[in-house]
Amino acid sequence: MKLINITDAEKNQKVMEFSVDKAVFDATVDKVYKKNVSKINIPGFRRGKAPKSIIEKMYGKGFFYEDAINDILPEAYEAALNESKLDVVSRPEIDIKSIDENGVVITAKVFVKPEVKLGEYKGLSAVRENVSVSDEAVDAEINAVRERNARETEVTDRTVENGDEITFDFDGYVDGTAFEGGKAENYNLKVGSGSFIPGFEEQIVGKNIGENFDVNVTFPAEYHAAELANKEAVFKCVIHAIKVHELPELDDEFVKDVSEFDTVDEYRADVKAKLQEKADKDEDAKVDAQIMDKVVESLEADIPEAMFENELDAMVRDYETRLRYQGLDLETFMRYTGQTIDSMKAQFRPQAEKQVKMRLALEAIAKAENFEANADEIEAEYKKIAEAYGIEADKVKETIDSAAIAADIVVGKAAQLLRDTAVITAKEEATDAE
Repeated sequence: MKLINITDAEKNQKVMEFSVDKAVFDATVDKVYKKNVSKINIPGFRRGKAPKSIIEKMYGKGFFYEDAINDILPEAYEAALNESKLDVVSRPEIDIKSIDENGVVITAKVFVKPEVKLGEYKGLSAVRENVSVSDEAVDAEINAVRERNARETEVTDRTVENGDEITFDFDGYVDGTAFEGGKAENYNLKVGSGSFIPGFEEQIVGKNIGENFDVNVTFPAEYHAAELANKEAVFKCVIHAIKVHELPELDDEFVKDVSEFDTVDEYRADVKAKLQEKADKDEDAKVDAQIMDKVVESLEADIPEAMFENELDAMVRDYETRLRYQGLDLETFMRYTGQTIDSMKAQFRPQAEKQVKMRLALEAIAKAENFEANADEIEAEYKKIAEAYGIEADKVKETIDSAAIAADIVVGKAAQLLRDTAVITAKEEATDAE
C-alpha cells in the first residue's frame, strides 16, 4: 500500500488517495478465484475446474475484482490511515479510482476532528453548596438495609392492606375483548407501589384471599400502547396470597449481622460518614459541571455531524446494555414504550452534543498545556481497568490500544487543571425560613 496524497473536500473533510500494488492485487484476485471457482459452472469444464482466464473471458475481466477489493480494502485503508496521521471521526466513503497495469488506486473521503478555539479555561468561577447529611437521611438509609433484611410472613386472617405484597391473577378486557399484555397469573405486586394504572391498586385494598372481583380503570391519555389510551377497562382478579415484610429491630445484634460494627451508635456514625462522602462527591460533580459548561460555552469549533452520530450510537448501545441487565432487550422496550431508535436519539441529542464538545475542549486544553501520559501512568490505568472488571491486565491490553489509554489520561489531567485553577465560592446555607 502507498499513500499518494491527501486533499481537502468540505470543511473538516479530507480525501485520502492510496494505491495497492498490482502484484498484491493480482494475488488477492487469485485467492478469490480459488475460493469461488467451485461455485461456477462453465460449459465444457467439470465444476470447479474452469481456469480463471476462461471465467474472465466469459464474464468479464473484472469478474473477481469486487470480492478482491473487499478482501484487500480493510488492511489497505488501515495502513493508509496510519500513514496519514489523520484523526478520523467517520466511516470512510470509498471510491475505486482506477484498476490498471499499475494496480489499484482508491480514494477514501473522511471527516476529521475540527480545529478548536478555546476561551478562558483557567480561574473559572463556580458555586459549591456545603451539604450536611441529616438524621432523617441516615434513618432512611438504615431502614433500606432493614428492608433488605426483612422477614417475609404470609397473612391469612385479614384482607389486603396498603403496603402488602400479594400474589394474584388478573385478566383485562376493553369493550368486552381481551387485549395483549392484559393477563397474568401468580403476579407479585406491592400494593401502593404505583406499578399499575392509576386507580388499580386502590381497588385491591380490602379484598380477601380467594375472592373474585373486578377492577375498573381508565387507561391514561399518554399510555404507551396508543390503542388503549383513554379506554375504560375491566380487570377480573383473584388473590392467592398476602405477604408482609417484618423489619428486624434496630439493635446491636442487627448491626453485628449487617456490618463490621458492634453497636448502633458506631453503625449510625459510619452510615452518616459514607452518606456525607457521597454528598460531597455529588457537589464536586456539580462544580465540575458548572466549570465544563463555561468551557463549552466559549468553545468555537465547526464540528462534523459524524461526531454527534458516533456519540449517539454509543449512547444507544450503552442504554441497550443497561436494559439487558434488567432483563429487557431494546426491541421489546421500544415496542412497549412506542419509541424508535430515532426518537431515542432525539432525546439523547443534547447530551451527545455536550459530551462531544466537552471531549474536544479537554483535548484542546491538554494540547495547549503539553500534557503527556508516561509509561507508568498508562500501566497504572491498565491495572485499574483490569481490577474494575476482574480480568488480567494483559487481556485489557489486547482490547484497548495504549494510545486510547494515553488520550484518556491527558484528558483527565486537563479536567484536573480546570478544578485546580477554578475559583469556587461556598454557597451560604439557607435558613429554615427561606
